[in-house]
Amino acid sequence: MTATAKDRGAHSDIATSMQIQVGIITISDRASAGDYDDLGGPALKQVAQKIGWHVLGEAIVPDEIARIQETIRSFAIQGCGLILTTGGTGIGPRDVTPEAIRAMMRVELPGFGEVMRAESMKITPNAILSRNLAAVVDQALVIALPGKPSGAVECLSFVQGAIPHGVVVSQGTPTSC
Repeated sequence: MTATAKDRGAHSDIATSMQIQVGIITISDRASAGDYDDLGGPALKQVAQKIGWHVLGEAIVPDEIARIQETIRSFAIQGCGLILTTGGTGIGPRDVTPEAIRAMMRVELPGFGEVMRAESMKITPNAILSRNLAAVVDQALVIALPGKPSGAVECLSFVQGAIPHGVVVSQGTPTSC
């Protein structure tokens, strides 16, 4: 049985009108040690609030798999349907965000990373080195964004349209699609 246009519209309305609870995690050895101010987390918070999402939690953690995972799980338990991370997606020896997420995810959503890299390539050739990704962890949609504030905000804008539906499905809400 296929969904009618009315059914699809109703589901779309649910996804777009829902209040998304967001957790934002800055992943940086230097910012977590106080060596420099976190700029990525506040930039993402500003965008999330402008979209109309509710920022439920914020954290700054070092580039350590266990700390990243603990914070993601904590935010998911607190009710964050969307968890945005910034940092640790490059190819440096301490960049472990994708590994931390993949070790705890239920499913990876490769389209998010593909779109973020493809669109970012229009801005900088170095985007090909980024390991941005999205996955479902517990009942949260987790999106790993670049550490550079402008890159994090740009990448979020590239995938923003799919986020409400991704959160709905991650949370186990029945859908017709």
